[in-house]
Amino acid sequence: MKTIAVVVPQGVIAFDLAIACEILGRVRLAGGEPGYQVLVCGSRRSVPVGGYELRVTRGLQVLEAADTVVVPGIEDIDTAADAEVVRQVRAAWQRGARIASICTGAFVLAQAGVLDGLRATTHWMAADALAARYPAIRVDPAALFVDQGQVLTSAGAAAGIDLCLHMVRLDYGSAVAGMSARLAVVPLGRDGGQAQFIRHPPPRSSSGDLQPVLQWIEAHLAQAMDIGALADRFAQSRRTLHRRFMAQTGLSPLRWVIQARIRRAQALLETTDLPVDQVAFACGFGSATLLRQHFSRLVGTSPQNFRRTFGQAQISENASSTLQTAITVSPVMKARSAWASSASAGRRRSDR
Repeated sequence: MKTIAVVVPQGVIAFDLAIACEILGRVRLAGGEPGYQVLVCGSRRSVPVGGYELRVTRGLQVLEAADTVVVPGIEDIDTAADAEVVRQVRAAWQRGARIASICTGAFVLAQAGVLDGLRATTHWMAADALAARYPAIRVDPAALFVDQGQVLTSAGAAAGIDLCLHMVRLDYGSAVAGMSARLAVVPLGRDGGQAQFIRHPPPRSSSGDLQPVLQWIEAHLAQAMDIGALADRFAQSRRTLHRRFMAQTGLSPLRWVIQARIRRAQALLETTDLPVDQVAFACGFGSATLLRQHFSRLVGTSPQNFRRTFGQAQISENASSTLQTAITVSPVMKARSAWASSASAGRRRSDR
């Protein structure tokens, strides 16, 4: 039986902590014996978690003999992790233990130097911050989880389940992992990465001189358009138009148009029953094949899979307003609220 040490950092996200304990703690092998001994530990005996207080009965010395160390996400990515937690995680990594993080637990691993030179992921809303603070890490904001051998990282919320099941499969094979997935009532593997969950608002210019162009594009996405036609329509040279797009949106005109068309396609897939080829024509792609190519590249899944996941999802104006208020607290709180809304929508769909 392998030993799993689940670290409780200050500001731990209770859901992430529960994922590691529940998924790994309920693994059973062919003979019925447990696959793991899961030990929860921390540098402090009492940790406030949301509306309650978590009592931790084991200290960080547990990491000294653990086969795997799991660090759940933390609410505040701007607060440095406890120095002793960082030291013990680094020591476990140096002696060869497998190290895994869920969601923003990647920031603790980053502080320990465990992720330097590696590809890693975290919740998509915290990915830019991780990349900016730790340039030695190759951050992949689209992955559900990243396996770099000794070190593994997952995206936020339910992606922690994917990571834990992946580790079960590595340790005990697909049959045991499949049974663990059935116990958790989740698929053993999911289509696409977390890119499909990311909402990309239309990039806007910082000044107003491109607004008429952007608004016209949004209103005429079904039409064929190229930079020459756009430049002629708005009485600008191609070079000037390209330069203004790059300066004010960070994208070339062609890339901006493609992303706008993908946003329109996502909206149609969510809210209508139009066949994919009609969605493609309505967005200006001309064919379902071209839509699938761009959709897969930018969203990380196919239009059909996206519709199965998000089709007919409706969020009221009040709920959206409440969510926007909640997300001002921190990127992680934003992520949590968004996940809860998605989960609620999913339950409503399954009830129908």
